[in-house]
Amino acid sequence: MKLFTVPLAPNPMRVTLYLAERRALGADIPVETVIVNTLKGEHRQAEHLARNPFGTLPVLELDNGQYLTESLSIIDYFEAAFPEGRLLPSDPASAALARNIERTLEMRVTYDLAWWVHFTKSPIDYEPDPDKAAELLSKMQAGLHYAEQLLGDGREFLTGDQPSIADCTVAAFLQFMRYTGGDLIADHPALRAWDTRYRGRPEVASLFLM
Repeated sequence: MKLFTVPLAPNPMRVTLYLAERRALGADIPVETVIVNTLKGEHRQAEHLARNPFGTLPVLELDNGQYLTESLSIIDYFEAAFPEGRLLPSDPASAALARNIERTLEMRVTYDLAWWVHFTKSPIDYEPDPDKAAELLSKMQAGLHYAEQLLGDGREFLTGDQPSIADCTVAAFLQFMRYTGGDLIADHPALRAWDTRYRGRPEVASLFLM
């Protein structure tokens, strides 16, 4: 398998963190990492568009030559194909609750956060738009409050006592936020403490450059 990716972009970073967490739990996931330089426009070249006509990253090339082009689909594949040391609980109800937390945070925080970055200080040359950035910041508040409430019971990770896909998702997008120099979690002390704690863990610390 080959994972086509780009460092620190949020969706590729989500998969990178996930793989680090799985390997720390003893999973053997044989995947080769291939960097696609988006700053040089390699994601828009024919070679990459043949893998993914939308030109986005990450992309996982399976051993049979097929491609997965969405980060959560890639994670779902790894969860199913390499069950040892999975991040999702084995109990169906617990697994559903973990997925629900991840999906809620993606839809209520991280999707808007990515566009907030682009309308604030985009790494790929979107024009700044302070009005749209302010609108997105307002939309994110309910989701940030939700994360703060989750962590308010003293849990170490977003879904409980073990690292989860939700942790990988939120940590990846907060890393993307730091590109702007902004801080959207200053008023959320439990979320801030989780962020500092998660990034400092030896399993993933080397993946964060800021």
